[in-house]
Amino acid sequence: MNTNVGSADRVIRIVLGLALAIAAFVPGLGLAGTPLLQWGAALIGLVLIATAVVRFCPLYRILGFSTCKVRIND
Repeated sequence: MNTNVGSADRVIRIVLGLALAIAAFVPGLGLAGTPLLQWGAALIGLVLIATAVVRFCPLYRILGFSTCKVRIND
């Protein structure tokens, strides 16, 4: 599997992923009021974190896009 998520992209994904995953369960926010929004935000947050950890984004692969400057083959 070729990596296609660069360093800056990884940081952004982790920050946004954590923010979404945490915000989904904070009672004072609008996300926690609707179960569909709550679980959708949590799922998107987890996907963002997972793609940052493995440094591979399937959507980037489909679109032929990469933010990784150095090609690392695993």
